[in-house]
Amino acid sequence: MFKLRRRNDTAPTLAAEPPTALSLDAVTRVHSTGTTALHDVTLRVPPGRFLAVMGRSGSGKSTLLQCAAGLDSVTSGTVRIGGTDLAALGERALTRLRRDRVGFVFQSLNLVPSLSVLENAALPLLLAGLPDDGRALSALEAVGLADRADDPPARLSGGQCQRAAVARALVTRPAVVFADEPTAALDPDNAQTVLGLLRAAADRSGQAVVLVTHDPLAAEYADEVVFLDGGRIAGHSGMPRAGEIRQILSTLGATR
Repeated sequence: MFKLRRRNDTAPTLAAEPPTALSLDAVTRVHSTGTTALHDVTLRVPPGRFLAVMGRSGSGKSTLLQCAAGLDSVTSGTVRIGGTDLAALGERALTRLRRDRVGFVFQSLNLVPSLSVLENAALPLLLAGLPDDGRALSALEAVGLADRADDPPARLSGGQCQRAAVARALVTRPAVVFADEPTAALDPDNAQTVLGLLRAAADRSGQAVVLVTHDPLAAEYADEVVFLDGGRIAGHSGMPRAGEIRQILSTLGATR
């Protein structure tokens, strides 16, 4: 004989929205000259997602990265990192957020020449007042530079310096890593190494990676490509391939 059970009359639980490491909602950026660099851009980047941003020169790629990273303010719309609205933060709090939760890899490496490679990698920890506890050396091991820890950057090749910059960007285990043309000055082998490191940051560490690039081969490492044209999102491509990317780019024009 079956026993009857009372129906659960409580209200159904609504499914929670998937977490986002980075979100842009209707972001517009108008420069003081009156030029609109970004127009109504909305993006979601969950943890572990590798997003590439592409477009021709003047399409708004760098402006998008600067606004998303809190390096530039938006004219309207909202940018959130891990749910924190950047516009709600004062300058000191914004600096702390960038220091603790954001990693940067740029074409201009900004390594400190007077510091060793290990000291460069540990610099974000020092600025955050955090103990090194071996993290800087571990970051160098991950990028294959542990044996060059005591060398100054001047003794490293261009590719090795870029790998050191990646180690520095990842040492605080940030929620989001922004990379602005990190392979533009590298040969193909070193470029593949750097892109593989960024891919591993997403796959193994669950970090969101946002890559600005002009190179379709670099964009192949991403889970998704967002194309900008005149400051607007002109298209998306999931699991991109270089040929498809080139075809889409050929249809876009530089409008500013």
